[in-house]
Amino acid sequence: MEDNFNKHLGSKLKLRRLALGLTQTKVAKAINVTFQQIQKYEKGTNGVSSIRLLQLANYLKVPVNYFFEDFSEYLINLEKSQEGHMNINYNFLTKLYSELSNDQKLKFSKLLQTSNFGVSKVG
Repeated sequence: MEDNFNKHLGSKLKLRRLALGLTQTKVAKAINVTFQQIQKYEKGTNGVSSIRLLQLANYLKVPVNYFFEDFSEYLINLEKSQEGHMNINYNFLTKLYSELSNDQKLKFSKLLQTSNFGVSKVG
């Protein structure tokens, strides 16, 4: 799947770069890499780190999720999340909640009560 995503991201990068009339060199200079690195991103040979992805999105004036659009795994997970079937890391959520101050926990509880979340009691 990773290779498929790298190729997908690379094609989205190239599509946007060409749409803006930019060279690989110009994009490379903007995010402080070599034009060869941009070539490797576009071919899917190299993966793009999260910080580079953010830099590319900012420079190309697209949201980060632009690079995920039309990628089958992303679409499947998006559908699952909309259906409420997305896996949830409850340990992570519990850890986050435990690190909140009492004031933050109270605000969070009020937020849950005013939203459509079916939570009966927090904390």
